[in-house]
Amino acid sequence: MNYNNKKFKPVQNSENGETTEETIFEYKQIDNILTSEYKGGQIIKGHLIGLVDENGNIEMRYHQVNEKGQLMTGICYSKPEILENEKIRLHERWEWTSGDMSSGNSILEEL
Repeated sequence: MNYNNKKFKPVQNSENGETTEETIFEYKQIDNILTSEYKGGQIIKGHLIGLVDENGNIEMRYHQVNEKGQLMTGICYSKPEILENEKIRLHERWEWTSGDMSSGNSILEEL
């Protein structure tokens, strides 16, 4: 699976997360290395870097600056689902490595 030039937005997130439906992720992928810049909603600017396995699963690390001016960091594991319309839905488990160190779940869908 290749995520290059695909855009995603969250459609569901835990209360302790910062992404919203206004957050847009623009994915780039070369070989199995995935990167993204993202912004929108509570996030002024964010970046992620990850590795994509042979099944399209992603292990990533992220950092972002929120509207409060805080630098937040975390780890995330995403599992893809191919929808009937051929778009990708990502089921994510994430955990803050800053702030309260809590964890949560989110779902992103390809635009």
